[in-house]
Amino acid sequence: MLRMVERDHLTVRSELPLLNKVQQWFEQFCLQYLFQRGWSDNQLYRLNLALAEGFTNAVRHAHEALPPETTIDIEVSLWVDRMEIRIWDHGQPFNPDAIAEPKPGTPQEGGYGWFLLRRLTDRVVYERSPDERNCLLIIEYSHQ
Repeated sequence: MLRMVERDHLTVRSELPLLNKVQQWFEQFCLQYLFQRGWSDNQLYRLNLALAEGFTNAVRHAHEALPPETTIDIEVSLWVDRMEIRIWDHGQPFNPDAIAEPKPGTPQEGGYGWFLLRRLTDRVVYERSPDERNCLLIIEYSHQ
């Protein structure tokens, strides 16, 4: 059975300017635990972009009608073979499979984030957790 190597957690208010804090926290985690394990700069760049997309979607969409003090919880778990990023929000759940994929070159308002997430990482799961929060799970395998 593969084991977890390291885990960290961050809770922030639902405010877009806190994206910098979220990304700095993530980059520090990567510097501390990933580089010596052979993860590429490209993988870390894509994971950071996926984290930014997930966080901004939670602020802009899930928490749109909620006060800014509503929290977003983020957890990063490093396993021997993969990294998992979980982003929990308090918004209304939605079905990402119901979003039509934008056709290249066709203007569309919204919906690009979900497809961007799926292209940036190996696996993306969105589900309602038992505590009535939504969890966006982003998984990237080490590819070593």
